[in-house]
Amino acid sequence: MITAVIAMECEAEILLKNATIAAQKTILGKKVYEGEAYGKKFALILCGVGKVNAALGAQIALLTYRPQSVLNFGVAGGLNERTALCAVYQIDKAVQFDFDLTQLNGGKIGTLNEYTQNYLPLSALSLSLPQRALGTADRFNDSPADYALLTDELNADIRDMEGAAIVQAALCAGVDAYCVKAISDVAGSGSTTDQYLKNRAAALRNLETALPDIFSAIAQADEIARPRL
Repeated sequence: MITAVIAMECEAEILLKNATIAAQKTILGKKVYEGEAYGKKFALILCGVGKVNAALGAQIALLTYRPQSVLNFGVAGGLNERTALCAVYQIDKAVQFDFDLTQLNGGKIGTLNEYTQNYLPLSALSLSLPQRALGTADRFNDSPADYALLTDELNADIRDMEGAAIVQAALCAGVDAYCVKAISDVAGSGSTTDQYLKNRAAALRNLETALPDIFSAIAQADEIARPRL
């Protein structure tokens, strides 16, 4: 079963409207859907926005369904010329850029105390989507300081509010994490809020087009990883 943790209803809808829903429930206050789409069974946890919601949603997914992998998809902000408006990208590594223990451990921004590197690795899917680096934090803004941190120090290409937290939870559970993002706004091109509101629907349409291939690639990867009896 493909298990997805999704922040917002508009993001979840691009899957749910193409699915046959077999069950809907609430676990720890979060909506959970079970069904079938593109010939594959799935569970979707609608976690809400932000890192704590994302980690909670991932934990629900991991404990309820015991998946071999966890998928996160949705819209996100682009940070440089390597990210085009409304284009879709696969994430190959993610960092929490609002996590800072540099005064204690001497590491780079985003280095969790149980890790030695700030970026957490994601598993790769056999997709034609370009791979990019993701920065995650509990804020949506046009802060010049955040932009400088993300681009000059961390060399991130994309930013969101959930991805790296879901990756951390998956890695703790020893399962693969996959993340695919469509660009709704690009830093330096005017208000990110205005861009997000204007371009979100188009970005999600492009992401919806990619979902069948994403589901197929995850199913293939899970089958290869599944222990043979």
